Amino acid sequence: MESLAIKQSRLGLKSPRPFNPMLVPGHSRGRGARSNVSGRHERIQRSIFDDGWNSIEELPRLKTTVSVEKAKSIISKNQSPDLWFDRSVNPYRGCEHGCVYCYARPSHAHMGLSPGLDFEAKLFAKTNAADVLRQTFCKKSYQPKTIMLGSNTDVYQPIERQYRLTREILEVMLEFSHPVAIVTKSASILRDLDLLKALAEKNLVKVAISITSLDHKLSRSIEPRASAPGKRLQAMEMLAKSGVPTSALVAPVIPAVNDHEIEKILGAVSVTGASEAGFTMLRLPAEVRPQFKEWLMAEMPDRAAHVISLVRSLHDGKDYDSSWGQRRRGSGPYAWSIARRFELAAKRLKLNLSPVKLATDRFTRPPQIGEQLPLF
Repeated sequence: MESLAIKQSRLGLKSPRPFNPMLVPGHSRGRGARSNVSGRHERIQRSIFDDGWNSIEELPRLKTTVSVEKAKSIISKNQSPDLWFDRSVNPYRGCEHGCVYCYARPSHAHMGLSPGLDFEAKLFAKTNAADVLRQTFCKKSYQPKTIMLGSNTDVYQPIERQYRLTREILEVMLEFSHPVAIVTKSASILRDLDLLKALAEKNLVKVAISITSLDHKLSRSIEPRASAPGKRLQAMEMLAKSGVPTSALVAPVIPAVNDHEIEKILGAVSVTGASEAGFTMLRLPAEVRPQFKEWLMAEMPDRAAHVISLVRSLHDGKDYDSSWGQRRRGSGPYAWSIARRFELAAKRLKLNLSPVKLATDRFTRPPQIGEQLPLF
């Protein structure tokens, strides 16, 4: 039988393995990351480990903290040919959902924080996001194109209940008749159903619900504070019945973990009234790699090496390839089989027959408070 050190070596993990906070009852209940190693930009790398003196038992319970951030600009643009949108708005940094596979984790390193537990517990809220967005729309040079909400961190994560930044942004979108797309894995989106219905009546919104697995146990382990799979399906059904164009995102597809569920997920999605579906393969950039591998070693030690072997088969033997056209789908026989299975299942279930294209010609600039009205 292979030792722990040998298994870690095969996965590319450093030894000794970082302290697993899940071993301390109550310390990080409901968190996805297994460690809190310093980000790659820090001169000194710190990680907690058990020194044999029972000091880890004195660790306080991990609590979520939110820091207020004032944004100078709010629309981020990209030139990636992999994506159908070129601009996005992210009112929050970090995400309390705690998805261990989240490709946004490395962004926390730019804040001097860990992409591990810090990413899920030390959050930032851009409280002036809606005001900055309104100012941007008021500029005569602004040209409307669909804006994506939730491209980096989930705009309906738990702290949205308190800060309501996403709702404020949607109010601005409705005020200016601006098209918006949303991706989330939270059923909390239904709190804004009134705004979504009003936007949908003008063909200004579409929503994608991300579903990783229908297995409640797996979902709770890999994305601990996201809505349960059943709740997400219910949200999709309510959105579709309310006239909001709704789709599903099977993401990420993880080899030997949830890839066998593709057809089952699409089948469940098809009866909700959703009209579209898409998928992405697991991405392991920068600090996501050790976080995901630590989760694998803790949850699935018997198949961890097999999972990583399949992941590497997608990227010519590497854990990840960030090249455009490669990062989201991979290449090779396994990648081809996943894409073909998805395509056949979607066709059989009559998904993706009429992709929704949002209107951009309805955009208007209503008079703002303190603004002088035109004489003619």
